[in-house]
Amino acid sequence: MEIRTLLLIILAAIVALSIVFYQYFYKNKRHGSLRWVLATLRFFVLFASLLLLINPKLTKRDYYLEKANLVLLLDDSESMKNASDGFSMQNKIDAIVKNDDLNNRFSIQQYSFGVNIHQTDSVGFGQKNTDISNALTKIAEIFSNRSTSVIIPTDGNQTLGRDYDYIDLNKNISVYPIVVGDTTAFEDISVGLVNSNTYAFLKNKFPIEATIQYKGSKSISRSVTISVNGRRVYQENLEFGPNQNSRSINTLVEATRVGVQSIMVAVQPLENEKNKFNNIKETAIEVIDEKTTIAIVSDIVHPDIGTLKKSIEANEQRKVKIFKPNTPIANLNEIDIFIFYQPNSKFKNIYQSVKKTKTNFFTITGSNTDWNFLNQIQQSFSKENFNQSEDVQPILNSAFNIFNIENFDVAGFPPLESGLGDIQMNENAETLLFQQIKGVDLSKPLFSFLTEDGQKEAVLFGENIWKWRAQTYRNDQNFQAFDNFMGTLMRYLAANNQRSRLELDYKLIFDNASLARIRGAYYDKSYSFDFNANINIKIEGIDNDFSREYPMLLKGSFFEADLSNLQAGAYNFTATVKGENIKRSGKFKILDFNLEKQLLSSNYEKLNRLSVRTNGKIYTPIEIDKLIDHLSTSEQFVPIQKSKQNVVSLIDFRLLLGFIIATLSLEWFIRKYNGLI
Repeated sequence: MEIRTLLLIILAAIVALSIVFYQYFYKNKRHGSLRWVLATLRFFVLFASLLLLINPKLTKRDYYLEKANLVLLLDDSESMKNASDGFSMQNKIDAIVKNDDLNNRFSIQQYSFGVNIHQTDSVGFGQKNTDISNALTKIAEIFSNRSTSVIIPTDGNQTLGRDYDYIDLNKNISVYPIVVGDTTAFEDISVGLVNSNTYAFLKNKFPIEATIQYKGSKSISRSVTISVNGRRVYQENLEFGPNQNSRSINTLVEATRVGVQSIMVAVQPLENEKNKFNNIKETAIEVIDEKTTIAIVSDIVHPDIGTLKKSIEANEQRKVKIFKPNTPIANLNEIDIFIFYQPNSKFKNIYQSVKKTKTNFFTITGSNTDWNFLNQIQQSFSKENFNQSEDVQPILNSAFNIFNIENFDVAGFPPLESGLGDIQMNENAETLLFQQIKGVDLSKPLFSFLTEDGQKEAVLFGENIWKWRAQTYRNDQNFQAFDNFMGTLMRYLAANNQRSRLELDYKLIFDNASLARIRGAYYDKSYSFDFNANINIKIEGIDNDFSREYPMLLKGSFFEADLSNLQAGAYNFTATVKGENIKRSGKFKILDFNLEKQLLSSNYEKLNRLSVRTNGKIYTPIEIDKLIDHLSTSEQFVPIQKSKQNVVSLIDFRLLLGFIIATLSLEWFIRKYNGLI
């Protein structure tokens, strides 16, 4: 207790005595024992009240022993089952945990890990993947405040996550790997990363890229094959050697069938190769039928019509049909895009049908266009008609950004024939080509695009587009540039921009069930994310009678269905939003692929680098006693005695208040009883 506090307590006693003396003894004519009783009670009340204000405190120092942390972080993956005897490994762990010297020096904690870490006292070696980097990082976060030694029995082979060769741990973390398994490096050849597109269009070619890796000291030659749905589509012989241990293959494969196509990359195994699980890798691609039917509706015969048909049908996935404007609407139900060539009043029924069905269309005007009809039947644009033709040169708008026009150039193209008159466009119009007449650039559109209520429209204010295709041939000796532009135009008009309120994200092929996840997002009618949506997903086996329904759980900004309990096989699924008529379907495949079986040898070198980088040391299972002896005797891990200073109140204020109340009550009762109040 401080001197200042002691002096205040003495002063409080003096003040209390002075007040009591003045009240009960100074010029007080009363005598007897009652006066002394009341004076004593009043003294205690005053003295306790002053103590309450002074609040005297004591400083208390507690001493305790701080031990270093010793964490057993055991690799619980399936590869450990093959690399070690599980019972023997459990005995070695028990030898560490139950060692008296270690328990006196350390606070011992046990964890196991596969993809994530778990606190446990036993292991089953059943995890399908290994993430050493994540396990070490989590331990460093948990034990960040004290010196920590991490004993990690593992084979050093990581199948997921960041490479632990490049992680930075806290300076107070020391890692002691116990390398389990055969450290002999076997000769091996394997298929590494396989890259392909997620989607491809029918009859188009898609790229496949694969990396083949070799571990060995010999010069060898091996055949690599690529198969699609079991049919070999590519084969190449690759040379490997001590200085050439990785080769890549790149090829283009034609998409011949619609649907999900299985792609398998296989490398010829080595003679006496121990691990053949990694000689094959499978992926998938979904082939989409881009087939589009386009109708050219015209009341006249013109070379532009034949040019459009040839150019559009340069892509085999597009079919062009030519109709008269009086064709019955029932015959046009399967049309995806309409091209209205120089419309007149006979187009009325088709225009009304297109508006109703919101089918995208392309209008081309010229000298035979009925502008009175066209100005009345639609509101996208209007034009004055002076019945006078004009040659219009195209000027490219470099700021156009609706679709890619990098390879489209109209420099040197012949002019189109257009009617003289001012053009007024809707506010939503985007112009690709402007007009130039007699060398004067006008701000009037020649080729524009509009979107209204989800319906797309393109309009070209000029005829004789056949001259442009002919000019392309003169420039390049082929029609490819013009045909590619028309293909891009048709693809833009064929695309449906309406956003789905239920979006799903998933892989076509999962390497194993532990990675099988389907994520989704659901939006309300205003396209805001709906956190309260109830989404279920029904999984059905393609090759068996399996059927089960899973809930999609909200995880932050998306919903997710965990399918890790599924067996290997092919599945269909349908996601449904409860209370809404909204569904999305798809299919996926889970491979019978165990990445833990791909690596047979332990990664001694990488584990050794980890131990050196963290001031630890690497051991083998037969050196457990050496590890225990090192940890038991090292000066680095001696427990530290520390003290903690606590400042506490000398008197509990609650007891003091209770005493004051009790004393005042007693004084009041005595006064009342003796008639002094």
